[in-house]
Amino acid sequence: MFSFSEENYLKAIFHLERIYHGGVSTNALAEEMDTKASSVTDMIKKLSEKKLVIYKKYQGVKLSEIGKETAIQIIRKHRLWEYFLVEKLNFNWDEVHDIAEQLEHIKSEKLTWELDKFLGFPKRDPHGDPIPDADGNFSVANKMLLSEFEKGEEGICVGVKDSSKEFLQFLDKNNISLGKEIKVLEKETFDGSMLIQINERELRISQLISNNLFIKTQ
Repeated sequence: MFSFSEENYLKAIFHLERIYHGGVSTNALAEEMDTKASSVTDMIKKLSEKKLVIYKKYQGVKLSEIGKETAIQIIRKHRLWEYFLVEKLNFNWDEVHDIAEQLEHIKSEKLTWELDKFLGFPKRDPHGDPIPDADGNFSVANKMLLSEFEKGEEGICVGVKDSSKEFLQFLDKNNISLGKEIKVLEKETFDGSMLIQINERELRISQLISNNLFIKTQ
């Protein structure tokens, strides 16, 4: 049994490992958790004592096998609850993250299994992120950031990098959602901004926006 704080750290390390492709620095983890480096150091010590992480000086912290398994199960619960809230309770996709943050700490394995079964074993959450199965396996889509596309290239929106409420509300306001076809009509060399076409409608977006949309090529 682990505390909510310990579980949040495990989940954060899991995400950061995938970004940095290796050990996670104390400073990067402190920024992710919005806390002081000294607090991170104390938590790493606790997690290390529980065999959940491996820390090497100058190489950062990595999850152990049991730490990784625990993190994946927390992520599994989080994304299942997000799917449930959107699909069964009609929440908007910008409303569910904070609620799922609370629900992900429920310990019952039976509840998680029954929830997954009730939902029909969904593969992706409302933001396009893969939902791990009961064994911790999940598929990784062949996708690119829209900012990597050039003029004339097109694909289907399959996920978001930024799942903040503000960004999702921006997407809703501009009718951008998962499954929408997007084509790059123009791309500015100066600032990376784009003129895109979404279902016959044209929209100019900044590089900040295109750098947070995942697209699967057709």
